Amino acid sequence: MRRYNVPMPKKKKSSSKVIKLLVLHGPNLNMLGKREKNVYGKISLEKINNELKNEAKKINAELEIKQSNIEGELVNFIQKASKNGIKGILINPAAYTHTSVAIRDALLAVKIPTVEVHLSNIYSREEFRHKSLIAPVAVGQITGFGKESYLLGLKALVTKIS
Repeated sequence: MRRYNVPMPKKKKSSSKVIKLLVLHGPNLNMLGKREKNVYGKISLEKINNELKNEAKKINAELEIKQSNIEGELVNFIQKASKNGIKGILINPAAYTHTSVAIRDALLAVKIPTVEVHLSNIYSREEFRHKSLIAPVAVGQITGFGKESYLLGLKALVTKIS
């Protein structure tokens, strides 16, 4: 009888390397907690950002968080991301979800894995909100779970790029 030495798979070394992520909030999200509470809830953007930072610490991620009401600024943040060592983007493009070819093209250009998130379920709202220009260039989309959409999106993004 022949014996074969089958090499055992090497154990992966636990990586303590921090993953840098960019969180982008689009237009009017700075008004959370003040506007359309029946749609977006009572939570503020600051509270969402704090919860994201707390979750990021648990999963060994470092967040750069930006909000802008200006489409071009969001495009600039995306373009600078790869130069800044960003490995993933979590984005709530808000109203630009349905209109911004510029943000879509910026995400395509940088080739950084992106997860699109929304507080509300855009597919249960007005028909014009049912079309996302961002979803086809994102690795995934999470919508309709309020602040949990962000937290789920963060975990999914880290899982995807790890």
